[in-house]
Amino acid sequence: MSVDSATDLGSEGVLKWAGGSTWYRTVGDLTGGPAPVVVCHGGPGLTHDYLLSLAALAAGGRACVFYDQLGNGRSDHRPDAADGFWTVPLFLTELRALLTHLGITDRYHLLGHSWGGLLALELATERPAGLRSLVLADSFAAGETYRAEVGRLRDELPDAVRAALAGPPDDPGYAEAVSAFYARHVCRMRPVPDEVLRTLGAVREDPRVYETMAGGNEFDLRGHLADWDIRDRLGRVAVPALLISGRYDEVTPAAVAELHHGLSSSRWELFEESSHMPHVEEPEHFRATVDAFLAGIDAADGRPATSDHVRSAVR
Repeated sequence: MSVDSATDLGSEGVLKWAGGSTWYRTVGDLTGGPAPVVVCHGGPGLTHDYLLSLAALAAGGRACVFYDQLGNGRSDHRPDAADGFWTVPLFLTELRALLTHLGITDRYHLLGHSWGGLLALELATERPAGLRSLVLADSFAAGETYRAEVGRLRDELPDAVRAALAGPPDDPGYAEAVSAFYARHVCRMRPVPDEVLRTLGAVREDPRVYETMAGGNEFDLRGHLADWDIRDRLGRVAVPALLISGRYDEVTPAAVAELHHGLSSSRWELFEESSHMPHVEEPEHFRATVDAFLAGIDAADGRPATSDHVRSAVR
């Protein structure tokens, strides 16, 4: 299933809740078949577009749900809201409301990319009865580890690129240096896929959520996520988790390792040819890995396997 064909499938809807209006798309039948998977996009501040290729998971009868988080894409942007409005609890409340609205709180999987994985983890620590599993792609457990590791990657860049990144954003060469970092550690696929460009374009049009929650670039996590740390709460997660990251990922193996060690029922797949977007850099491998994991959970009716079974070494 191509991204273009995926956009022609399913149905659109709007969730009205206390925070505003949230746009969503469902692909497949939510009322039958395997437990649906709800896809949480990254950022905070991106849109669902760059993840639409995952609609191919619905080819086997599993429904997929995509949505644009509040403040982004097709959802309400709330230009009147103060910076303090945009918080992790806000997006957690939105996710809960969406699950209830769709009538799937009794059984569902969460697939989160980057920040979307952090959001999925926040919900999982509450041990909701219907959550069957987590797929955490390119996510981390602590902001301080992420910042330290991104700093190390930046230090490994060529001298000229590193010098340009140290200057103000309006300096000549800064944008080119940012592109050089992105090409190494965010998306290695060339040309950059259209769905990724659409998402980045949406962020440029309205960067409010991204700048407030994450900061102005990938190099220094700031804003409301600066001190985010879930390491001491990972023991509360009671469902199996599949961890995915790329060999060249800005979320480095050292950052993902904290999740792997903290989640007693986790398996980690390291994609050797990918950076931060293995779902577009190695799409067939990504979808096959996720589909097999979800099918295994469904076969066990959502019961967590033993940690010896699901915990594996990075390969």
